[in-house]
Amino acid sequence: MMIRPAELTAIRAGEIDLAFRRWDRPRVKVGTALRTAVGLVEVTSVEQVALSALRAEDARRAGAASLAALRAALTAREDHAARAIFRVGLRHAGADPREALREQVPDAAETEQLLAWMDRLDAASPAGPWTRATLAIIDRSPGVRAPELAAELGRETQPWKADVRKLKEKGLTESLAIGYRLSPRGEAVVDAERDADAPPRRRAPRPTGHPLPRTIGAPATRTLRAEGVETLEQLAGWSPERLAALHGVGPVALMRLQEALAALGT
Repeated sequence: MMIRPAELTAIRAGEIDLAFRRWDRPRVKVGTALRTAVGLVEVTSVEQVALSALRAEDARRAGAASLAALRAALTAREDHAARAIFRVGLRHAGADPREALREQVPDAAETEQLLAWMDRLDAASPAGPWTRATLAIIDRSPGVRAPELAAELGRETQPWKADVRKLKEKGLTESLAIGYRLSPRGEAVVDAERDADAPPRRRAPRPTGHPLPRTIGAPATRTLRAEGVETLEQLAGWSPERLAALHGVGPVALMRLQEALAALGT
């Protein structure tokens, strides 16, 4: 279930707790925890409703400008006319547990379990062994676009990104506004297979603080990186006018940066 960034922000703030979708059948279940850019969003209810049954309160709770706007959005596409309308209850359910997992450096026994799990993924993959090569290229090239990394590995972008998500589920990688980087957990697993006589891997210092929101888009991210900004904390003291003056930071990116900064209390 796709939810727009502005709606996610409103869900986290408690300003929205409904969404309406045109589906052939329910595509989420009550209790489902959706992993989003603002953390976990839990599905609290799913029910089919008639267009004529919608009320102004539904529109308000869904973040629509009016009941008319909500009905217009649900009837805008002709190919949706034959699909049922579902009212989906939503609530923010806290941080994504993978965030904490990424910081948990495994002990020797857990490292062996993770390496064995990676061996099983490699053995089952039609693309051949990929786990070590993927971790290695992310380790070497943090913040590089996925298509570039996939091409260097001779992989198609989308299947490779799906594989990276498997590593992310174990807390080994994390997504950035552009590209990926290894987590402390992932670095420990990579280093565990380093030859004993090999020199330690030299890595750039990990930025401290909250990374730039992925929802601001690649142009804004590249611009801020060029200014030496990689975390929200580094934007403390920047005025909206200064941000807006940067090429690539448009109104949407500016709004999402301000929302993220406000959520941090900066």
